[in-house]
This record gives sequence, structure tokens and C-alpha cells, in this order.
Amino acid sequence: MLSTGVAGLNTPQTLEQFLASIEQRAYRMAVIAVGNRDDALDVVQDAMTKLVQKYAGRGADEWPPLFHRIMQTTIRDWYRRSKIRNGLRHLFSRQDDDEDPINNLPDNRDVTPERSLDNRQAIAALDGVLHQLSLRQQQVFLLRAWEGLDVRQTAEAMGCSQGSVKTHYSRAIQALREQLQGFENESG
Repeated sequence: MLSTGVAGLNTPQTLEQFLASIEQRAYRMAVIAVGNRDDALDVVQDAMTKLVQKYAGRGADEWPPLFHRIMQTTIRDWYRRSKIRNGLRHLFSRQDDDEDPINNLPDNRDVTPERSLDNRQAIAALDGVLHQLSLRQQQVFLLRAWEGLDVRQTAEAMGCSQGSVKTHYSRAIQALREQLQGFENESG
């Protein structure tokens, strides 16, 4: 049985419910951060596993900042490993073996009706702008805007000061407004 936390008695069911409630948003954040769906799934699974293994006994109110802190660390670790892997691949791979043509085929499972075209274009524009932001700005924006964490929780999750969170968030919002203003003018 799990120990009692600040928010009361924790049960495996409540931890499972917490993980189920954040899995889609966490996956989307990871896709934006790492740029690859498979790697993003690995990042989220690693973060969830670490939360369960190390912090299941904590209060349910502590899980969101702990989970996002673990996600940030896992994403940074992914970047470090990726940099090393890519350096080694570059040294030992042949040029014609670098790209698998199957990976370049379009995914036709996401065919949408015409009436959702504007929404899909808006999402694509937002994705494009999010990918242009620095990793810190991306993550601060996603934690604040998508996850609804406050400045203190975001700072705790990212391991930085509240002032840093405010700066990164302000810069992210400014960049998003500048980049998406052109999109609004084109589609509206």
C-alpha cells in the first residue's frame, strides 16, 4: 500500500488516473520537444515510470510539478544521448543509408473533412512556431498554457527561478504572436 501524502491517502488508482489525465498532453509536449513520435513516446513512458517508481507515495497535489520536472530532465537526457548517437552515426554510416524511404511516406490515416481544414492549418502553424522557439521557451509555454501550471510550479518543474519562467514565457508569447499574426491575416 502507498503511504499517505499531503493530499490524503494515495492509491494506485489515483496515480493511474493522474497519469491517464496527462498522457496525451505530455506526449504532445514531448513530440514538440524531440520532433519524433517514437522518441516522444519513449520520453513520456520513461517519465511516467520514474514518477511511479520514485514518487508514488507523495501527495497527489505534488505529482504535476514532479512529473513535469521529470519530463524536463528526460527531454534534456534525450538531447544529450541524441547528440552522441548522431555524432557516432555520422562517423560510421554511409551517406546512402542515412534515410529510410518508408519514413518519408505520408500518413494517410489523418484524412480530415474540409470543414476542419482551417483548424488543421492553425494547428500546423502553431506547431511550426513552437518548433522555432528555444527548448526552454517551448517547455515554459506548454507547462503554463497547456498544463495550467502557475509560475511557481513551472519553475519547480523546470528547475529554474520564477523570474526565468516569466522571461521565457513572455518571449514565447511574443514570438507566437508575431509569427501567428501573419497566419491570422492569411486565413481570416
